[in-house]
Amino acid sequence: MFCNILFVIDNLTFGGGERGFLQIIRSLKNKGYNITVASMPGGEFACQLGAIGVRVKFVNMRSRLNPCIFLQVIKICRQRKIDILHSQGARADFFARIAAKLAKVPIIISTVQMLVEGYDVNPLKRLIYVVLDRFSERFVDRFIVVSESLRETLIEKHRILPEKVVTIYNGIELDEYKPNVKEVRSQESEVRKEFALARNVPVIGAIGRLVWQKGFEYLIEGVPEVLKEYPDARFLIVGDGPLKNKLKFKSKELRVEERIVFTGFRSDIKEILSTIDVLAMPSLLEGLPMVLLEGMAMAKPIIATDIDGISEVLVDEETGLLVPPENPSTLAKAIIRMLSNRDKAKQMGLAARRDVEERFSVETMLKRVNEVYQELFYK
Repeated sequence: MFCNILFVIDNLTFGGGERGFLQIIRSLKNKGYNITVASMPGGEFACQLGAIGVRVKFVNMRSRLNPCIFLQVIKICRQRKIDILHSQGARADFFARIAAKLAKVPIIISTVQMLVEGYDVNPLKRLIYVVLDRFSERFVDRFIVVSESLRETLIEKHRILPEKVVTIYNGIELDEYKPNVKEVRSQESEVRKEFALARNVPVIGAIGRLVWQKGFEYLIEGVPEVLKEYPDARFLIVGDGPLKNKLKFKSKELRVEERIVFTGFRSDIKEILSTIDVLAMPSLLEGLPMVLLEGMAMAKPIIATDIDGISEVLVDEETGLLVPPENPSTLAKAIIRMLSNRDKAKQMGLAARRDVEERFSVETMLKRVNEVYQELFYK
């Protein structure tokens, strides 16, 4: 199958969307696809694309109503004779869908990791996103969503035809995320040295962008309760984002700042996961978080909120513990329980590893995406 495909993503940050597109692009590169990517310049995503020799066209999508963006994408579509355009993200979706339609691209696909209604922007911007998204949805031939709850929402609330929406779970590279691998354990000790974490100190980790959807403030509010039972415990909050200063202030306000390490953005997530004893995910809104799959692949005891996108993956009392969102005390009690019963916590971690092997391998995800391309291409 020879096909010209254009991936469009805004690449404002390096998150699950960029990670998923990289997985797909690496897989397709040597399978008869001629690949072009349109994204914002710079950053981890563009760097990794360059490293594997993929053609990148830089398009500045920060301005939401700039007609030049449409013209740039239309030009790429026509010059590269694009057969399939695959977009992701509110800005990228809007520009790419309309540009592809105007350029008469035969197939338009959108991946939805999170609905625009949940974007971390002010209410006016969110309303604009929703209106533009609804308008451009009509041009899409297939929506790929990362959870069944997202599929149901698109069908029931967005009025998308069921046959246009397919669920393909995010996938994880199981051969890379292996618990108890010698090299990872070696790097784990380096992480502990870097953050002055004694060998036997319990470490609770939370990983993700520092935005309201991740609910990190509720973890911080639960820290004092955990410290009553485990006064030597340490917390790693891994990631960067607009709420960093606010979260740091809250930790000082609660007088737990010496027990919390804000690491900033890290690329060594495997080593971070190997270092921590418990992965905490106090999220308020998710699609299907990659860090959840990474934690499961590393056989980590996981405590997460009982919300769509997480409860579809994590089985309470079997592969982890589910707690209500916005409830610091319940979250703290679950952390204490994990730290107090290490055997049970280990069993849950191993069960999570088995589950991710069966349901969430990157090979399964890539096979399903390729099937969507072929189905539409040969339709």
